[in-house]
Amino acid sequence: MSKRAYKTYSKQFKVEAVRLAAESDRPVTQVARELGLRVNQIYKWRKQLEEKQESAFSGKPVAKDKDAEIRRLTKALAASEEENAFLKKRRCSSRRTKHEVRSD
Repeated sequence: MSKRAYKTYSKQFKVEAVRLAAESDRPVTQVARELGLRVNQIYKWRKQLEEKQESAFSGKPVAKDKDAEIRRLTKALAASEEENAFLKKRRCSSRRTKHEVRSD
């Protein structure tokens, strides 16, 4: 199975597409069709521009976000493994001997 090659667009193209969709009297669907895009792509780009403004479409923060996510998941995994080891030890030592009487 081969990987699908996605189109990559420049920051200028994205900004211009969002501006064109906002300022044009045509519907966003028509603008998207003329640019060869899906409508939701223009909406996503517009949201990114609104949230991040100048740093939108730089591509660098995504890698940082992924690195932070990997660190967070690694810590969570280590904590879970530690808890599992503790529970295994606890389970082994909490078994009753033959002579103990159950007091329920």
